[in-house]
Amino acid sequence: MEKETQSRRAFLNKLWTVLGIVTFAELVAVVSGFFKPAKQEVASDDKDMLIVAGPVDSFEPGSVQAFIRGKFYLSRLEDGGFLAMSRHCTHLSCTVPWVEKENRFICPCHSSEFDITGEVINPPAPRALDLHPIAIENNILKVDTGKLKKRSRFEASQVTYVNTV
Repeated sequence: MEKETQSRRAFLNKLWTVLGIVTFAELVAVVSGFFKPAKQEVASDDKDMLIVAGPVDSFEPGSVQAFIRGKFYLSRLEDGGFLAMSRHCTHLSCTVPWVEKENRFICPCHSSEFDITGEVINPPAPRALDLHPIAIENNILKVDTGKLKKRSRFEASQVTYVNTV
């Protein structure tokens, strides 16, 4: 009986030692993964980052159109200017949908609200939606999704207009 008790005790000691080693290994893996920087995705072509949105005339003033592939919204302001805004809330990066009935972006996570220019109208979002650069060539809108400009608030200088010469 004494031999059986010792073998059980020895088995349990070995079991706890193995479990302790496994737990320590998992802890090391989690901590090292936390401090290791995330891998950045590198686009293979600049073409993949340049989204052709379409002809200028196909966007009505005062409208917003979502571009799922480019992960941005193209907003045409009442004065004819354009903004290409990120779909991610500046609070916690939730995807912000355009609610046409209310004429604003409303974040489903914490109810931040943004107007058609991306300006915060209801916090907790700390700043306006980020922007992608827009180029207009031959009346065709092109959005560079490879670049993202962080902004604190909306300014008129951020709007892209069609050059009329």
